[in-house]
Amino acid sequence: MAEMSAAEDDLRVFDGFAARLEDLEVLAELARDEDDEATAAEVGRDIEGLRRDFGELETRVLLSGEYDGRDAVVTVHAGAGGTDSQDWAETLLRMLLRWSERRGFKVDLHDEQEGEEAGIRSATFTVHGPRAYGLLHGERGVHRLVRISPFDSQSRRHTAFASVDVVPVLEDLDDVIEIPDDDLRIDVFRSSGPGGQGVNTTDSAVRLTHLPTGIVLSSQNERSQLQNKATAMVLLKAKLAELERQKRDAELSAVRGEQRDVAWGSQIRSYVLHPYQMVKDHRTAEETGNTAAVLDGDIDDFIAAYLQWKARGGMAAPDGDA
Repeated sequence: MAEMSAAEDDLRVFDGFAARLEDLEVLAELARDEDDEATAAEVGRDIEGLRRDFGELETRVLLSGEYDGRDAVVTVHAGAGGTDSQDWAETLLRMLLRWSERRGFKVDLHDEQEGEEAGIRSATFTVHGPRAYGLLHGERGVHRLVRISPFDSQSRRHTAFASVDVVPVLEDLDDVIEIPDDDLRIDVFRSSGPGGQGVNTTDSAVRLTHLPTGIVLSSQNERSQLQNKATAMVLLKAKLAELERQKRDAELSAVRGEQRDVAWGSQIRSYVLHPYQMVKDHRTAEETGNTAAVLDGDIDDFIAAYLQWKARGGMAAPDGDA
């Protein structure tokens, strides 16, 4: 059903683009026959709109990976930088949620750990939508923020880091990923999230720790402990499946003598708010000075540039410090 939905969405976009192109050809012919400058100007504006929208079709062509059509589990973690990093993690979370909203994707927020003074320490959510994983997996890595810290009484410039992890949702993991009971530690606690009446008055939240890998996942936004445990298990199995995939890719890369696209802990993108304003991706050299739009979820240009870069084999782009 998911594959059929994605195919229908492709056809809808293609048919819509073809219809607009056909209408524009008729309008252009009318402007030429009537020597109508106003209509010709309208044709020019519409052509620019088609050119922008054509990028969306190109992006869809590049999403042909094994899991690209799946939903995505996204985790944001604060890194080095103290309170600034926790505030930055919350800003990154909002950016990704706003991007999902712009796309019309449904989001389930499973867990959000508040920071000590501001922001968040971590958050985990699932994005449901056509090719959510294919579009978002390029956000995996470390994001750097440079700005005047609002938490510094002397208004000095600070650098903060936060990481984003993205894994695909695999519905058939029960038959593939088996987790022995001895490998799990299960803790229950009182939810601190919104969740509605009743959710904060019982120990319904669940935290799973996978002892062999150290992976910790929590779910607290469901109404019952059983629901939260089931959600956390789905997220844990998705993480373990991704670890296995990365292990296989690393083994193949070692045989081929290649390097992986993005190593964990590497800086993939910088967001500079002082002394100038710029967002720059260090893999693709894609950049913009409109930092406000990017932080409000307008990251489609960065996603498209990453997919094109990946299709070229991940060839390094000319890059300077941002």
